[in-house]
Amino acid sequence: MDIDEDIGDSSTPEAPATKMSRQQILTLIAMASINFSSMICYSILGPFFPNEAKKKGVSQAMIGLIFGIYALCTLVGSLILGKYIVQIGAKFMIVAGLFVSSGCTVLFGFLDQVSDGTVFIVLCFITRCINAIGFSAAVTSSFAVSGKVFPDNIATVLGFMEIFTGLGLILGPPLGGWLYQSFGYEIPFVFTGCLLFATVPLNLWILPSFDAVPSSQNSFLRLCTRIKILLICFVVFTLSSGLGFLDATLSIFAIEKLNLSAGSVGLLMIGLSLPYGAASPIFGVISDKYPSIRKWMMVVGGMATAVSFCFLGPLPVFHIRSQLWLTVLMLIVVGFSLCMSCIPTFAEMIACAHENGFEEGMSTLGLVSGLFSAVWSAGMFFGPTIGGYITQALNFEWSAGVQGALAFLAALLQVIYFTIEDIQKKSQKASRTDVSSSQGEKSPLLPKTDHLRVDIS
Repeated sequence: MDIDEDIGDSSTPEAPATKMSRQQILTLIAMASINFSSMICYSILGPFFPNEAKKKGVSQAMIGLIFGIYALCTLVGSLILGKYIVQIGAKFMIVAGLFVSSGCTVLFGFLDQVSDGTVFIVLCFITRCINAIGFSAAVTSSFAVSGKVFPDNIATVLGFMEIFTGLGLILGPPLGGWLYQSFGYEIPFVFTGCLLFATVPLNLWILPSFDAVPSSQNSFLRLCTRIKILLICFVVFTLSSGLGFLDATLSIFAIEKLNLSAGSVGLLMIGLSLPYGAASPIFGVISDKYPSIRKWMMVVGGMATAVSFCFLGPLPVFHIRSQLWLTVLMLIVVGFSLCMSCIPTFAEMIACAHENGFEEGMSTLGLVSGLFSAVWSAGMFFGPTIGGYITQALNFEWSAGVQGALAFLAALLQVIYFTIEDIQKKSQKASRTDVSSSQGEKSPLLPKTDHLRVDIS
C-alpha cells in the first residue's frame, strides 16, 4: 500500500511555483531602490572630485586614499554587521544605514567651504568613513535578505539587481558632471543625498521583517578555512580593485591624455557601466540554470578583464598610443568581463558554505554577505590607494597593467584549483565504481537456485 502511494506521488510531481509572492515583489522593489540610489551617490565623485581636490592642494596619492578609506571602513563595517545581523535585525540595518549614508552625502557637498590643505583632507576622511559604515549596513543586509527571500534563484535576482546598480553607475557620473558644471560643487551631493534619503521611508514601509535565530557554530574563521571560499574572495577582490582604480584615476587620465571635459568623462564612464548593467540579468539566469559552469564563467571573465586592462592605457610595452576609441572599447570589455566574473561569485559562496555544514538561514547568509562585502571593500580600498600611488610614481598605463595582472592571477589560480577538483572527483567516482564491482563479484552467481530447490521440495 505504501509503495503504491509513493509511486503515485512520484508520477505527478508538483510544478515549481513561478509566480512571485507579495513579499518577494516588495523585496525586489526595496533592493532595487537601495542599489540604484546608493550607486548614484557613490559614482558622482569620479568626474569632478579628483580635479576639485587637486585645486585644494591634495596630491594624487591622497586622493586615492580619500576614495580608498571609504572601502576600508566598509570592509570593517561589513564584517562586524554581517556577524551580528540576526541580533541587530536585517530591516533595521538597511533603514539606519540608508539614513546615515544620505546625511553624510549631503554634508560632503559643503566641504568646499572649508580651508585648503589639512582641514579639507581630514573632513573628507571623517565624512567618508561615517558614510561607509551606513553603506556597509545597507548593502550587507540587502545581500542577506536577497538570499533569504530567493534561496533558489539568488544569481538571477542579483543579476536583476545589478541592472539598477548599473543604472546608478551610468547616471551618476554624467549627472554629477552636469550638476557640477551647471551649479557648482554642492548641488550634486545635495541632490543625490536627498534621493538616497527618500528610500528610507520607502524601505521602512515596504520591506518585510525577518525573524531568525542566531547560530553559535557559524563564524568567519570557519568559513575562511575553505580553499574555494578564499579563492572566490580573491576573485571578488580583483574585480572591485579594478573598479575602484578606475573611479580614482580614469577621470584625470581622460582629462590630461584624451583632453576631455568633466562632463565628457562622465559619459566616458558609461562605457563601463552600461555593458555591466545590461549583461547582469543574462549572466544571472545562466548562472542559476547551469550551476556547473559558474566556475568557468569566473575564469573566462577574469582572463578577459586581464586583457582589457592591459590595453586600456595601453601598457607601454605594446607601443600603442592612447586613443579615445581604444579606451572606450576596453571599458566596454571590462564591463562585460567584470559582470561575467562577479554574478556567479555570491551564489558559489553560499553553495560552498552549505556543502561544508553551514546551516541554511539568515545567520549563514549574514556571514557570507558580510564576507563578500568586506572583500569587495578591500579591493575598493586597494585599487584607488595602490593604483593612485603607482599612477603618481609611474603613470596610468602601468597602473592599469597591474590591475590586469591581478585579474590574470585570479583566473590562473581558479584554473589550477578547478582542474585538480575535477580530477579528484573523477578519481573518487572511479574508486566507488571499483568497490561496487568488487562487491558484486563476491556475491553468489546463482542466488535463486536454493530458493527454487526449496519450492520444489
